Amino acid sequence: MVWVDLVTLLALLEFLAFGGLVGRARETYGVKAPATTGNAEFERYFRVQQNTLETLIVFLPALWIAAHYWSAAWMAAIGLVYLVGRVVYFRGYVSDPSARHIGYLLSIVPVVALILLGLAGIVRAMLG
Repeated sequence: MVWVDLVTLLALLEFLAFGGLVGRARETYGVKAPATTGNAEFERYFRVQQNTLETLIVFLPALWIAAHYWSAAWMAAIGLVYLVGRVVYFRGYVSDPSARHIGYLLSIVPVVALILLGLAGIVRAMLG
């Protein structure tokens, strides 16, 4: 499970880094807290962070559950795809929101795969 733990911590660090980038974007684009709108460029940074939070809340439990039933190393590898996908999503969305699709797919496909693998593992354990 060491690889799953590492991917979990990397996901949390990635989220914190995105938060730091939102803070820097606040200063760069002059968006004073608590505002979350008012500058389109800032809003892109903010949406990436919020979307990452929205997927993180599904990704982490799916990762842990799938790793409970299947090879933790393989589940961590799927988790790494998610992490790379978030970076691709970030770069695409910040540069041009219409360029976010590949990053989104690289993020959501691993999440769905982990959910399905977790479910399959649970069913297998119940039947076996």
